[in-house]
Amino acid sequence: MSRIHTRSATELAEEIREGDRSPVEVVEHLLDRIDERNDRTNAFVTVTRERALDRAKEAERAVEAGESLGPLHGVPVAVKDLNDVAGVRTTSGSLLFEDRIAESSDPFVRRLIDAGAIVIGKTNTPEFGLGCTTDNRVVGPTGTPFDPTRIAGGSSGGAAAALADRLVPLAQGTDTGGSIRTPASCCNVFGLKPSFGRVPRVGRPNAFGDHTPFSHTGPMTRTVEDAALMLDVMAGPDPRDPFSLPDEGTDYLAATREPIDDLEVAYSPNFGVYPVASSVRSVVDDAVGAFEDAGATVERADPDLDLDQSDVLDAFYTFAKVKWEALFDGLEAEHGLDPRGEDRSDLRPITVETILESDSVTTREYKSADGTRTRVYDAVVDLLGEYDVLVTPTLGVEPFPHGEHPTEIEGTEIEPLRGWLLTQPFNFSGHPVGAVPAGISDDGLPVGMQVVGRRQAEEDVLAASAAIERERPWHDDYPA
Repeated sequence: MSRIHTRSATELAEEIREGDRSPVEVVEHLLDRIDERNDRTNAFVTVTRERALDRAKEAERAVEAGESLGPLHGVPVAVKDLNDVAGVRTTSGSLLFEDRIAESSDPFVRRLIDAGAIVIGKTNTPEFGLGCTTDNRVVGPTGTPFDPTRIAGGSSGGAAAALADRLVPLAQGTDTGGSIRTPASCCNVFGLKPSFGRVPRVGRPNAFGDHTPFSHTGPMTRTVEDAALMLDVMAGPDPRDPFSLPDEGTDYLAATREPIDDLEVAYSPNFGVYPVASSVRSVVDDAVGAFEDAGATVERADPDLDLDQSDVLDAFYTFAKVKWEALFDGLEAEHGLDPRGEDRSDLRPITVETILESDSVTTREYKSADGTRTRVYDAVVDLLGEYDVLVTPTLGVEPFPHGEHPTEIEGTEIEPLRGWLLTQPFNFSGHPVGAVPAGISDDGLPVGMQVVGRRQAEEDVLAASAAIERERPWHDDYPA
């Protein structure tokens, strides 16, 4: 059998069930690998060594006793440091929370643990998740394992880097504007932004805060099969989430084995409004051919949008400012912290700037942004009325050096912080999206593409993504 860190979660779970692998052996191996390699990428903020080893010993005893085992029994998983694991610190990437210990676990964490998964640590994120790169003052920036001097993406950059450096087989991310898909592209891993409400998010004090733009929690993995296995565990309603979707009985793992002979694919190289570097476009153009190799039909098709990129981005920022305003209110209400106070020395400058801008949105601006969002939503729905899935690049650029955000793409000026993402339209719409590795550029850097499915049709996204993986597997591309 191959080395533990190269095994998929599905393989490890099967080997543990059959008694061919010890959960203790698996956890010890990955903990040692984290110790050896984490300084290279800064993927992990917190490593729960003793806790994970204790859980591994319990898992081993359960195997030896012949107990009923969950689908993830003994398999290590990493949780993003915006999300809570009871008894483990959640810094949210901020010095304000550097020593905060979570009192309870988020619902998806409890589901993973109930399925037998072992939380091995917390992965890095920008302060409060505010950013498309991963940097903070708690542990510093996270780099892609392909070149740690370059970004891993954000805000789930630690999760993607941990997967690509083969420190863990399963990780979780959140996505409000591309935070699963951007790092997946930068690190050559698979990520799934499920339909809005598929994985419950219990936000308090504001249970309705994830609506605008849609915020999602989803799996991040090296294989599509592992993401489906993880989604089978994470998905399902929670009465405390007013937007959670009912259990439809879908077998997501089985969906990855479905053929795509009858699948009709729309390929939009720029979603009609985004500049995309030719180095990215050429990789994605080539990767789209794998759909045809797998039997699908591919046609070039752009959404019918009478908008430009700035219209979409302006609407996103309007919604995001309202969400950030609620975030900062929550910090004050729940934790007695006043991020708007005079002493902001513990906050990153970009966080301070966000605070100052977050209370400036007028009702008129908000309703105008709603109109833009509706036009984007209608365009996506109309296109997916003609095709089964839509494919676009994930990003307009390759991973760039830390702190060097692009200001233009081949002569077209862009907004540096988010103008290089093609991800926000699908947070407007709530459609499921798979972030699929498309290939490696001539510079040796990962390039990703999005596979967008109809609303609540994750099975189509998983089937299409798995077909690409079979035709053009990416697992040999990871750095040694």
